[in-house]
Amino acid sequence: MARMVQVAVAGDPAEAEELQELLRNAGIDSELEAPGPDDPLTVMVPEDSLEAAKDAIEALTEPDGPTVD
Repeated sequence: MARMVQVAVAGDPAEAEELQELLRNAGIDSELEAPGPDDPLTVMVPEDSLEAAKDAIEALTEPDGPTVD
C-alpha cells in the first residue's frame, strides 16, 4: 500500500467530509487524521495520488471566472 501524505487541513469536520467526498468523486482514496482531540483534521491521500488530489481540490476552490467589483 502507498504511503499516505497530507493534502489538506480542514477547518472543521464538515469541511473534512466535503474534501473526502470531492476526492472520492475524483476516484482518489483518502483518510482523515487528527493527531490529538483539539488538533485540526488532516486529509491524507496515497503519495502517488497527491498531485491529482491537489488538482481536484484546486478545481473546487477556484472561482468560476473573473469577478467584477
